[in-house]
Amino acid sequence: MTKDPAQRLFADDARSDWVRLETLLLLRWLAIIGQTITVAIAAYFIGLRVELGLCFLAIGASVISNLVAMAIFPRSQRLSDRDAMLTLLFDLTQLGFLLFLTGGLNNPFALLILAPVTISATALTLGSTVMLGGIAIGLITVLAFYHVPLRSLDGSVLQIPPLFLLGFWTAIVIGIVFLSSYARRVTKETHSMNQALLATQMALAREQKLTDLGGVVAAAAHELGTPLATIKLVSSELADELAEALSSRPDLFEDAKLIRDQADRCRDILHSMGRAGKDDLQMRSAPFGEVLREAAEPHADRGIDLLYDLAPALPDVGDEDSAPPVIYRKPEIIHGLRNLVQNAVDFANATVWIEATWDLAEIRLCVIDDGAGFPPEVLSRLGDPFLRRRTRQSNSPQRVGYEGMGLGLFIAKTLLERSGARVSFRNSSDPFLTAAEKGAKRGAVVEVVWPKSRICLSEEERNTPLGQNKPFSP
Repeated sequence: MTKDPAQRLFADDARSDWVRLETLLLLRWLAIIGQTITVAIAAYFIGLRVELGLCFLAIGASVISNLVAMAIFPRSQRLSDRDAMLTLLFDLTQLGFLLFLTGGLNNPFALLILAPVTISATALTLGSTVMLGGIAIGLITVLAFYHVPLRSLDGSVLQIPPLFLLGFWTAIVIGIVFLSSYARRVTKETHSMNQALLATQMALAREQKLTDLGGVVAAAAHELGTPLATIKLVSSELADELAEALSSRPDLFEDAKLIRDQADRCRDILHSMGRAGKDDLQMRSAPFGEVLREAAEPHADRGIDLLYDLAPALPDVGDEDSAPPVIYRKPEIIHGLRNLVQNAVDFANATVWIEATWDLAEIRLCVIDDGAGFPPEVLSRLGDPFLRRRTRQSNSPQRVGYEGMGLGLFIAKTLLERSGARVSFRNSSDPFLTAAEKGAKRGAVVEVVWPKSRICLSEEERNTPLGQNKPFSP
């Protein structure tokens, strides 16, 4: 099955041009400085016999490669996966040659061979990381047997016991595997979360643009209504007067009638446009039930029954508390609720229940479907953007071909939590019960709870006059 753009975005190896050349060159300069200082201290202060010529030849090769790269490529150059892998392979080989000249695994700085592999795990593809890791393990294995011994000034060889050498080799191999796996996993999750948050911002921006567009339409319909009414009135009076002079100038009567008809047509167009404009002052807030219906409206004609049940949590309350609370009509609330309803409709068999209750402190919403429910193995991970797909059920035809990655639920959860809500996911019945034992509301349940202080209008705001609409400014 062909992957859609979202799946390609979250693909495991969707890493290209992540690393700037300047970053790798800076790390190499630090390595060059450290290697130079270490060799000088070992030779002139500790008194070890070191092949200074060959050591500085290896260090000089790194210096020359850095200078050449800086001269040829711009500072902002981003490396492809292959180029970055070859750059790290050069560093790995250069470090291996230095270790060969300075005692192999008897040199404690052999631990630095972890660095290129870890960098690859954070920025390169899995294939490049595996290749560099394999080469690094091969290098330390060769260095354990073949190397120039470290000697003191009196000619004695400095080496660790064979058992310690084996332990050091084992530790480095485990470090290569563990650190690269750990770094890759953390980087992958961080990147996926950043992309998911970017998708959330894009969804919210789209909803905000649609809301702003509705406000422009409503303002235009309101402001143009008065001049069109004037045109209609004047043209009607002019047509009546010209009707008396029909015999002398029939063309004037037809022109006046045309003006009146076109004014009627403009009025009808603006009236229909005005119904779509919902961001004027009067529609910046709405009863909670109306916001629910607006959010669910795009999915009302998909063959699934949407049943609403809105009631106060306490049945014997006053008239003021029994009325649905008036909330801010925010784009994040509408888009988040719309995603929850869409998910329920996608997996429902016939019915989705949208139930809301409220008391003096909270508003509680439950979206329930009569489908198979959330798969138990992914229930604890719902709301994460890393979920590749929901497990397909053989008895649920709605799930056939579904390739969701949890991004819709992640966007809904993120947007609703931004509005102050707590979002939780569960199944309404035990998956091991029979269909008769489960009842009608047997599917997935998404519960959203808001503190009323976060989304409801205050008493002062409800009693304050709206005032005059202001011109829209993007």
